[in-house]
Amino acid sequence: MTTHADVLPRDLIPEALYQTVNTLCAVSIDVAGVIARGALGGALAEQVGENTDGDNQKALDVMADEMFEAALRGGDVRWYGSEEQEDALLLSENGKYALAIDPLDGSSNIDVNVSIGTIFSIFETKDGAEESFLRPAREQIAGGYILYGPATCLVVTFGSGTQQYILDPSKGAFVLVEAAMQVPETSKEFAINASNYRHWTKPVRAYIDDCLEGVNGPRGKDFNMRWVGSLVAETHRILTRGGIFLYPGDARPGYENGRLRMVYECAPIAFVIEQAGGMATNGEVPILDQQAETLHGRIPLVFGSTEKVQRVADHHTLTA
Repeated sequence: MTTHADVLPRDLIPEALYQTVNTLCAVSIDVAGVIARGALGGALAEQVGENTDGDNQKALDVMADEMFEAALRGGDVRWYGSEEQEDALLLSENGKYALAIDPLDGSSNIDVNVSIGTIFSIFETKDGAEESFLRPAREQIAGGYILYGPATCLVVTFGSGTQQYILDPSKGAFVLVEAAMQVPETSKEFAINASNYRHWTKPVRAYIDDCLEGVNGPRGKDFNMRWVGSLVAETHRILTRGGIFLYPGDARPGYENGRLRMVYECAPIAFVIEQAGGMATNGEVPILDQQAETLHGRIPLVFGSTEKVQRVADHHTLTA
């Protein structure tokens, strides 16, 4: 394992997990540096292949995956499950943890300079990769993301609140800025890809229709719609300003369960959101009460302010 200097304060991070999370953050500083160079760093947005699920892989997807994998080898991570790898990799025979990762979330936004990120989930390891990852999401011991935007930041939970750290470029280290983030309950924003309206289920349409009716509808106020196309960016906005994000399943072939992966996207985001006082479901059932059937298995995701997410669940009950 590559040894990195401490780039995180230790105060709120469990000592047993510090080495692993610190390594992720140290690598993220290098990734942020590559991203900051944009086109000066080469054709980062160039398609270089497809992952096992048929999604386009950009050069930066592959580069980030290789950087995280190399840095974690020989350390405390036994199993490394990545969006960019078909199967989980054995990194250390004696590792204590199974780490699932989307090395570069939102890569379709690389060429337009929109915020992208890294999402990760950590479980205590079991003997095999499948049993390490294919388990109830509530068994996570850490989950979070690193956002590469105007500022590079780490948002992470270890099951006792959601913390935010900001990278101070002058020091090459992250600084704690919030020890207990909270999802604001009051917001007039919702995030969904409205171009798919005709494919949605009746409960999802009903919820969005209520929002679109604005002050004259059952919600009694006007709403703004947001859609970035980067899960990390959407999550960070909701943690900061409140609101709701929906990526439901729909009627298109291959979209029955949405397009987001349970293990390394939905589960850690749900963990972060719940620990910040919000709610995350598949539209009806909490994400953390479910488990994936495969490493790359997909699940619908609805998260944000508790009242808003609960209203979506209520629409499923009312239209059932």
